[in-house]
Amino acid sequence: MDWTALSLSLKLSGWTVLILLPLGIWAGRALAVNHFRGKAWVEALLALPLVLPPTVLGYYLLVAMGGASPVGQFYESWIGRPLVFNFEGLLIASVIFNIPFAIQPLQRGFEAIAPEVRDAAACCGLSRWRTLWRIELPLAWQGVLSATVLTFAHTLGEFGVVLMVGGNITGETKTIAIAIYDRVQAFDTAGAGIMSAVLLLISLVAIGAAYLTTSRSRSRHHG
Repeated sequence: MDWTALSLSLKLSGWTVLILLPLGIWAGRALAVNHFRGKAWVEALLALPLVLPPTVLGYYLLVAMGGASPVGQFYESWIGRPLVFNFEGLLIASVIFNIPFAIQPLQRGFEAIAPEVRDAAACCGLSRWRTLWRIELPLAWQGVLSATVLTFAHTLGEFGVVLMVGGNITGETKTIAIAIYDRVQAFDTAGAGIMSAVLLLISLVAIGAAYLTTSRSRSRHHG
């Protein structure tokens, strides 16, 4: 079992959730309550990572953040090391790759809130921030939970984007998915099987806990 790779994957998943959740709340709510020309194209752009092959997205991110790009050159001159093939570049790629998994559940959660609720809050003198924090987020909590779990679980299993942008550097970019691939390439089926089972168990527990929480909430509501 490659505990270093597992620890790195959990770290990457945690940071991806921490970054994407507030961004997802803002973007999901904005898309849910606002109607504007070109909204369908914005939603399509945000959903693009769902259908785009990970290696294709990874390639474009590699070009955009590589040493020949303005972003890569600025980062290297500021920090002193390349952005790609480092954890920071891997995190940026993970955030971009997981955008639809964070935004779409939150958008659906906010869309389920009746517009009259926001109107009533405004009539009571609540600011947008207080309305969001005290009324909308509690009502859309299932979307928040789904976004958190899906983003976390999906990040754990990332492979194509991770390999393109991060490579295979132990302790820096070698995640559990890359470690499994390495074990298979080395014909270590036992090691690959153990790590795959651990990854499966973690993902199953996370998703199962989310479903169980939602189911109990619905039972209390209907009861």
